[in-house]
Amino acid sequence: MENFDALQTQVDQAQRIVFLTGAGVSTPSGIPDYRSKAGLYTNGHTNRPTEYYLSHDCLVDEPKVFYQFVMKNLYYPDAQPNVIQKKQAAFTNANRAEIVTQNIDNLYEQAGATHLHEFHGNLYRIYCQKCGMEVDYPTYAHSMYHELDGGILRPDVVLYGEGIDQEVAQASVNAVHNADLILIVGTSMRVYPFAGLLDYRQPHVPVVVINQERLDIPGVTAQYQLNATEVFDRLQVKENS
Repeated sequence: MENFDALQTQVDQAQRIVFLTGAGVSTPSGIPDYRSKAGLYTNGHTNRPTEYYLSHDCLVDEPKVFYQFVMKNLYYPDAQPNVIQKKQAAFTNANRAEIVTQNIDNLYEQAGATHLHEFHGNLYRIYCQKCGMEVDYPTYAHSMYHELDGGILRPDVVLYGEGIDQEVAQASVNAVHNADLILIVGTSMRVYPFAGLLDYRQPHVPVVVINQERLDIPGVTAQYQLNATEVFDRLQVKENS
């Protein structure tokens, strides 16, 4: 793997790594990339734009349609964390990294990640819109209605027409601002406001991309057009001394 030793050295020397990640880190776990050629946004299997089914309007106006769509298309309860998520989680547990992810699939949680900022929420945090009580996934899979009060359940994810949680947004900005190394993994960095997080980095901080698609974004110091599983399988986690 060309220049891998340079990457390992760079990672070893960094004390405040930030991983900016997207759907590409979950595809090895069997979860499709939403925006690939066979993805949810492009395969043309819906009557209306996918963005509608994943919108606040759909949840409010047609809650059954929303429920059926997300249950059919977004949940992969049997998926397990892969080496990318496990290794990144190991970096966070060594207090050497934070993760800011667009993913909502709960795999980082399963991998035991700390210092985790789920920019778009988490499908497996589910709550009743009427009373606010949280329920687990099997309960939601059984019914969209809360058994206790008949309220409509929903996952705690950011839908079209909703804003990013401000505490999560600020924590993500702080992580990027304080980073001494930024690794972009498995994302096109085209979706805003997530892509705008790079604006908060310090000018001197290196930005490394590990992605099968080449990214044309400013400030990138190195690009590895590789399968990220190969990179993270080899990457070693050095403990803070």
